Amino acid sequence: MQATIVSTDAERIPFWSALFTDRRIAPALGLGFTSGMPFLLTYSTQSAWLTDAGVPLATIGLLSELTLAYKFKFVWAPFLDQYDPPLIGRVLGRRRGWLIVAILAVMTLLAGIAFGDPGHWIWWTVGFSLALGIAGATLDLVLDGWRITSVRPPEKQAVLSSWTEIGWRIGNLAAGAGALYLADHVGWKGAYLCMAALMLIGIVATLFAPEPPSDIEPHKPHAGFVETIWAPIQELLRRLGPMAVAILLLVAGFRMPGYISNAMAVPLFKHQGFTNTDIATVTKVFGFWIALGGTFMAGWLIPRIGMMASLLIGTVAGSASHLALALLAAHGGDGGKAFWTFALAVGVEGFAYAFASIVLITYMSTLASVEHAASQFGLLTSLCAFPGSILAGFSGFAIEHTGFVWFFIWTSLIGIPVAMLAFFVWYRVGISDEAPIQAGGGH
Repeated sequence: MQATIVSTDAERIPFWSALFTDRRIAPALGLGFTSGMPFLLTYSTQSAWLTDAGVPLATIGLLSELTLAYKFKFVWAPFLDQYDPPLIGRVLGRRRGWLIVAILAVMTLLAGIAFGDPGHWIWWTVGFSLALGIAGATLDLVLDGWRITSVRPPEKQAVLSSWTEIGWRIGNLAAGAGALYLADHVGWKGAYLCMAALMLIGIVATLFAPEPPSDIEPHKPHAGFVETIWAPIQELLRRLGPMAVAILLLVAGFRMPGYISNAMAVPLFKHQGFTNTDIATVTKVFGFWIALGGTFMAGWLIPRIGMMASLLIGTVAGSASHLALALLAAHGGDGGKAFWTFALAVGVEGFAYAFASIVLITYMSTLASVEHAASQFGLLTSLCAFPGSILAGFSGFAIEHTGFVWFFIWTSLIGIPVAMLAFFVWYRVGISDEAPIQAGGGH
């Protein structure tokens, strides 16, 4: 069975007024905020605590693997689609019930980490952090499932996805710069307890979130363990039909240039002589607002020009933005003028990739069915991240042979075959600007 194509006019949903007229938007903002916190508190923010505690750098590097749950979350995603959480699921429904469970788990585990002492009892921190990675990845899955099943048809996903992403970026800022600031004033224990308290925003958002229509429908009989995992994959491949390989390759390659480039961005900034304060100011503070601009632009533009046109623009813009880093590598350095070149390069890349991220999230949302929303979106996000993450590991060796300038030029050129693939999918599937894939195959 091939993907079903619809040909109705895409509805232009107001972006700003939706915050006040659509009762899903404010909860999505709050849920996005809580979803944006656990990853940094398992990874880079925690590495600052470990460094302060005197943990060896080799150990800190190994502990970055605690985030692997985010790349393998598709393994348990099908069970979140098919099973209700105990007790609370009867009251709130499947999606909202799992949201409460995941948020409470994150809060508990953050408190557990807070009462640890990584300098003297590292295994306490490792155990709670590993569990936090799983809970945070589960929160992402359930939020994506709620978001996708809350808005049908899929062409209406852009606005909700954008507001969810805005919340995620604010949560990311709180767990990054906010936690570091708190650590300097109240200590790491106080900082992590404050982060746990902030998760209460997600509890309130969940209670106000409308129940997805699919949660009201009777459950289908549960399948066996293997069938539960395989069924979402099988349904997705069947629905995409002969274009499945091309579409999945497009998803896998879309962010590949960005993953490879980002691995060497900070080393470039350090190589150009910029201080930690310069980097923090430009990438965290200035970059935060620039990324919000890209997010707003995507949410406004997608309903107006169509999904596939936006996807094509996103992959071209994202890859071409690496040329700004090549320009910085060629002409950057110490001095006030170089600082503005630095800010320009970060701004161009940040805006382009924030735009591209929303486009990809919206596109992947159109590919996921209602019945397997969390499973299929989790699978697609893992597929999106895995190839680029693997290749990023070899970026340092590439720099040694090419230098920074040509490295960023070559990463931008990776976007050419990806853009050609996007155009091929657009042409072969026959999706007009107003007609995305109808991914409601779960019904």
